[in-house]
Amino acid sequence: MFTIGDFARHGRVSVRMLRHYDAIGLLRPAHVDPSSGYRFYEAGQLARLNRVIALKDLGFTLDQVRSIVDDEVGADELRGMLRLRRAELEAAAAEANARLGRVAARLRAIESEGHMSDQDVVVKSLSAVRLAELSGVAASYEPTDIGPVVSSLYERLCARLEAAGVTGSGPGLTYYEDAPGGDGAILAHAGMIVPPGTTAPDVDFVELPAVERAATVIHHGLIDEVVSTYQTLTAWAAAHGHRTTGYARELYLECPEDRTGWVTELQEPLVD
Repeated sequence: MFTIGDFARHGRVSVRMLRHYDAIGLLRPAHVDPSSGYRFYEAGQLARLNRVIALKDLGFTLDQVRSIVDDEVGADELRGMLRLRRAELEAAAAEANARLGRVAARLRAIESEGHMSDQDVVVKSLSAVRLAELSGVAASYEPTDIGPVVSSLYERLCARLEAAGVTGSGPGLTYYEDAPGGDGAILAHAGMIVPPGTTAPDVDFVELPAVERAATVIHHGLIDEVVSTYQTLTAWAAAHGHRTTGYARELYLECPEDRTGWVTELQEPLVD
């Protein structure tokens, strides 16, 4: 038999953890000295301890671990629990990667403050276009608030256009305005450029007027990382004495499945 200290060393856990497992009934000692209260463990209990550690490392709660090691969970249920845990980890990893991208974008924006970007800004006119669009409200103009709203709008818009048999639409164009209420919320309009006369149920159609002069710049990569490119337009306009109005439009020129390969033109109308 092993003392609790020896068993902890062999199992690569702390004595405190073994006492906790004992208290909650997850791993009882094989013997407790009635006079001293000392706990003793058998070598065979290392297998249960190793299984507990492995299941904890997968992210299961102690209650779930107890059910599994006590054979209260069948093979099918365990497979389901593992698949669910895998999905949770995949979602967490995707969110962590997205957050990492936003951090990188913020760093680039901070590092470029006060410096002109090497991205080329082009002033040009924008033609009038007819849009099939859906609109929704985002809590703020932050990419983390805007992104999910615009993505959802485009999913529903494309589904409705496809159901109506509308073909040849695109590219996508998103424009923004302040939402009613003045609380910083943004009204996002997610649209697809369509030919004149196009109709579809449950879709709004608008005519965006031509813009005589707009400052434009190309953004490559994830739209969530667009902050530094937007700042390029702002810095350029200030350096050249221009005034802008409202929010820039986003024209999606290339939208491959791998969103790091997206090409987006930001269009900032000029008012002077």
